Amino acid sequence: MSARAPVSDTVTSPAQQGLHRRIGVFDSGLGGLSVLRALHQYLPLADMLYVADSGHAPYGEKDTTEIIARSEYITDFLLTQGAQAIVIACNTATAAAAQHLRARWPDVPIIGVEPGVKPAVAHSPSGRIGVLATPGTLASPKFQHLVERHGRNAEITLQACPGLAKEIESGELDTPRLRELVAQFAGPLQEAQSDTIVLGCTHYPFVRPLFEQVLGPGVRIIDTSDAVARHVAHLVTELPACTPETSGSHIRFWSSGNPALLSQIMQRWFHLKTEAQALP
Repeated sequence: MSARAPVSDTVTSPAQQGLHRRIGVFDSGLGGLSVLRALHQYLPLADMLYVADSGHAPYGEKDTTEIIARSEYITDFLLTQGAQAIVIACNTATAAAAQHLRARWPDVPIIGVEPGVKPAVAHSPSGRIGVLATPGTLASPKFQHLVERHGRNAEITLQACPGLAKEIESGELDTPRLRELVAQFAGPLQEAQSDTIVLGCTHYPFVRPLFEQVLGPGVRIIDTSDAVARHVAHLVTELPACTPETSGSHIRFWSSGNPALLSQIMQRWFHLKTEAQALP
């Protein structure tokens, strides 16, 4: 079922607002909704197709072969639904599968996300950076190259957060277990006196308030979803316009887990009434 998302403080140019494009977005589950939210702000008239692969979440604790297979399957599905560009709204899937997907579909713009190490280094007063990410992201060659490229002049503390994305997948964003995990993972960054923290998983922005409470007001938190959305908004201007399915934005959701739960989350988190479908 289509649904029109609420729009507030949209930041598109008049030219972008008039463009109708169809963009496929996927994540291992709910985390990519943080990217979808930013995309909608920049492209309020674009058709958005979102897949939550919740039945196979979290990606950050799976092997690369499985992540590539799931990413290829979902990308193929989104393209059959008319997507003109694909956004991999998952740091782990980007690290594991982006290169494979680009080789498989060389004519399709495929945009990934990566932890904001570069802006963190640029904005840190002391050069002490903390990175919160899944074990899979931190272990990937792509992330290691990112740190080598941009973090040579910084003191970077890497903190794996096993179980955090899975806990966020429950849809409850302020539970005793979540507070316990946030305090546990923030601890080493506090000990390292990190003044700038990178949220290296698209799930983590949804518990940013909990991290802010633990880390305190003097710590800057970097979330790259806005930068990704700006990049996508620029890229889609190169694509041919498509016929809009409705006036305004048309957003469709699929889940490989529990579609009803995804619908509930959209209502609870974004006040958006929608009916997610089961991913074939």
